[in-house]
Amino acid sequence: MRTVDRRSFLGLAAAAGAAISLGGRSTPAAATVGTDRRPSSHAGVAGSPDPTVWREYGDPLVPATVHGSLSGLSVAVKDLFAIAGHRVGAGNPAWLAESSPQRVTATAVTALLAAGADIAGIARTDEFAYSLAGTNAHYGTPPNPAAPDRISGGSTSGPASAVALGLADIGLGTDTGGSIRIPSSYQGLYGIRPSHGAVSTAGLLPLAPSFDTVGWIARDARTLRAAGRVLLPRRPHGPAPSGVVLAQEILDVASPEVAASVRAAVADWRAADLPRIRTLRFDTAVLPGWVRAFQTKQGVEAWRRWGPWVSRHRDSLNPDVRSRFETASTYTSDDLAAAEAVLREARARVDDLLGDQILILPSASSVAPTRAEAALGGPVIEQTRAQTFRLTCLAGLSGRCAVSIPVRSRTAPVGLCLVGPRGSDRHLLDLAVRAAAEVGVTSSPR
Repeated sequence: MRTVDRRSFLGLAAAAGAAISLGGRSTPAAATVGTDRRPSSHAGVAGSPDPTVWREYGDPLVPATVHGSLSGLSVAVKDLFAIAGHRVGAGNPAWLAESSPQRVTATAVTALLAAGADIAGIARTDEFAYSLAGTNAHYGTPPNPAAPDRISGGSTSGPASAVALGLADIGLGTDTGGSIRIPSSYQGLYGIRPSHGAVSTAGLLPLAPSFDTVGWIARDARTLRAAGRVLLPRRPHGPAPSGVVLAQEILDVASPEVAASVRAAVADWRAADLPRIRTLRFDTAVLPGWVRAFQTKQGVEAWRRWGPWVSRHRDSLNPDVRSRFETASTYTSDDLAAAEAVLREARARVDDLLGDQILILPSASSVAPTRAEAALGGPVIEQTRAQTFRLTCLAGLSGRCAVSIPVRSRTAPVGLCLVGPRGSDRHLLDLAVRAAAEVGVTSSPR
């Protein structure tokens, strides 16, 4: 087992960053690793681990406990899950320094080990999962091999990059406001946010328990489903989807480039042997208010959990995350009550509109911003985050499951999202496997 930290790999991080061209399409040094499914070198510079991807890694870090359905597959675990004998870093060096080795492994990690998967390593996250960008100033931005000049997306940034680079088969992460769906979309991967409560969060550092889910990422839909057969309840606890619907107004929330890619995928879907898509109307004027309510409740819960520690360590936080915590600290009980009223109404409206149907929408509002744009500071990232939240909040506030499928695009990767009824996760993964064959793009390690 090896530990990767900022001090010992500071020069390495600089070299890794220099290997990524801001203006072209060059492949990062980390992407030159072969396609062996066992992560023996964990791709960095000159065979060393890439510290933007990994905090700890091994060969494997934790071996499978038995032979099972996932034998031969490896998992990159987001640095929020407890693994016995290892610390949880939460994307922040000050938190890591104060942490102690865990005594018990998180339930989701244990399930993967018991199904035969090896834990390749502990992978990076945005601080406390309170971001969708993947730009962590402490450790650097993990590479995006599908678009090397663009950011990785977060907060499940390290696991997504590890999967995209071929260093792990499954990226175990979390999705509160889009933290599985965004990096999946940005990097051309498959990802699932399960129905709220479908997968145990025991052993996970929370952000906002009302919305937190344990999700995962893979390069292909079949691997995504294989992990789901281990992590999800054996029997669906909700209805099978009764149809598929699309709202043109929701597509228009996305950039023209993303909307065009999703529309092209929908055309391919309609020409294939897939469920018929019905069109409905959706008043997108309600979305900004729904996002505000979502982020208010998320902020209140995040401050309840992290506020005392953040108050003592404000200077240790990246500016964007610090700003979100500062805003969260100002919310009052009246703000929370108002937000909860909006969320109840929003959930009811989504349920009335969709019923047991699956909604097709873009996984993110745009392709990944460039690294140069992200380096300009907060405005670009915050604008992208706000617009994307108008799409991702639909699953989050309603507790529905959502799968992101990479579809063909002209420039950078684009994700098509299927939002299914609560409890229909296994059905949704089965449909994702069928849809992937018709409209999806399978990501391959370079």
